[in-house]
Amino acid sequence: MSVDLVHTLNGPPGAPVLVLSNSLGTSWDMWAAQLPALSSSFQVLRYNQRGHGGSPAPPGPYEIADLGRDLLDLLDRLEIERASICGVSIGGMTAMWVAANRAERVDRLALGFTSARMPAPEAYPERAAAAREEGMEPLIEPAIERWFTPEFAAAGSPVVARARANLAAVDPEGYAGCCEALGSMDLREEIGAIRASTLVVSASEDPATPPDHGRLVADTIPGARFELIDGGRHLACIERPDEFTRLILDHLEAAS
Repeated sequence: MSVDLVHTLNGPPGAPVLVLSNSLGTSWDMWAAQLPALSSSFQVLRYNQRGHGGSPAPPGPYEIADLGRDLLDLLDRLEIERASICGVSIGGMTAMWVAANRAERVDRLALGFTSARMPAPEAYPERAAAAREEGMEPLIEPAIERWFTPEFAAAGSPVVARARANLAAVDPEGYAGCCEALGSMDLREEIGAIRASTLVVSASEDPATPPDHGRLVADTIPGARFELIDGGRHLACIERPDEFTRLILDHLEAAS
């Protein structure tokens, strides 16, 4: 059964719809740097995955297909027949599942710091168990190390402080269920069916979804383009917002 996700819509009425799908442990706040540029040309639909940012957290485990159906049901409730999707990490996996299984609903795809099969899938059930047993606090600093370069994390940036606060506020069951979705996910065969114009962006220092995972996605999706942000980690969209936004906007506007 799908979940009624917390969401918000910004941008000019009648403009094409662009969905922004957030990464594990974040909220729609992660898109703050991109929103002004994107919402000038698109109606931007931001939403929070299960257990994130106030969205309900049914008991896990979840699968990527569950998260994809959540998004499709949200589009149905909003009477949005077709949209472009930009997703980071698990948000990108959600976007790939939707584009592979409901091609008529997806115009263009922008996939950031994501994978069709996680590098160490066995680690995610362990992280899920830790969230259920100990809550979010012990998971915060390891996540910050994956998300940002050490220099950026130590510089006192308010965006890093917000990222910590958002992660601390995630429902442990929702986080755990999403971790289990990451552990069981394997989209390597499915994504060959994607026909949407696709951009894949990786970061050179990303320890969670290394660049070779992004290259595999781009090589498997027909016609997809691959771009590398040099020096960023898993949430380079936050640490290197101008570079990421330019890549995304150029792709979406060129395709349209």
